Amino acid sequence: MKKVAIYGRYLHDDTVSTCEELIRLLKQKNCEVLVESDFHTLLIGNDIAQDLQSFEMLDESYDILISIGGDGTVLRAVAYIGNVDIPVIGINTGRLGFLAMLHKDHLVNAVEALYRGSYSLSKRTLITLTSSHEENHPEPHNFALNEVTVSRMNTTSMIQIETKLNQELLTVYWADGLIISTPTGSTGYSLSCGGPVISPDTDAFVITPIAPHNLNARPLVIPDNTEITIKVSGREDQFLASLDNRIASFPNEAVLTLRKSNFTIDLIELKDQSFIKTLREKLLWGEDKRN
Repeated sequence: MKKVAIYGRYLHDDTVSTCEELIRLLKQKNCEVLVESDFHTLLIGNDIAQDLQSFEMLDESYDILISIGGDGTVLRAVAYIGNVDIPVIGINTGRLGFLAMLHKDHLVNAVEALYRGSYSLSKRTLITLTSSHEENHPEPHNFALNEVTVSRMNTTSMIQIETKLNQELLTVYWADGLIISTPTGSTGYSLSCGGPVISPDTDAFVITPIAPHNLNARPLVIPDNTEITIKVSGREDQFLASLDNRIASFPNEAVLTLRKSNFTIDLIELKDQSFIKTLREKLLWGEDKRN
């Protein structure tokens, strides 16, 4: 590990102290450290990154991207990586932390493990979106690590979501929206809407309706080599489509096509980290809370 990129979005007490310690530890290893330009401006204001350079784009010269924040920060950091093939690790200064699994109190051992290359890579599938209305979510930033969501806009009325799998009609959902989730995103928005938890190494997507009018509209697990086609109509002229936390509006009747991306994102897992362990800790599985 010689060249490290750092990304963050907000500064609070935990973030400031975490950044200070992280930068100090990386410098002790003689690593070249660069900070994303907007985050760099915030750190300069707190006298943390005075002698550090900033970056606006990443290339293959970087060895690792470190995200400081919560899961949302990791998702935004992934947008910088795209298909450049840089592994990412998230330091959790947020709350839940299914993606940002590294606790800020374990930085010393974590930096040592990263420096020695003592970690494994968890390859995560992404979804790519193309549409008949290419002005929004254009390539190469038309991918999502967690989920693609379509939802209503400026109305309390439901929308109709015609959904086809490999050009065969599945159904027309009457709902507030529809989530198409990767296994990574199965612990996110989809889970809160009743979707299943799926192991990250499963070759599957999940289709989860949001507040469907028909109670028999249930979450559906499908192979991730399925082409999903969506057409939305409703009382408003537009609807919303989000790729993780990047949102854009589309005109009614625009056709969205979702496919498995032709690249993956590598999440770094240290020796004491695993998806199963994270599930136990975050969902409190196996813990007796009766006392």
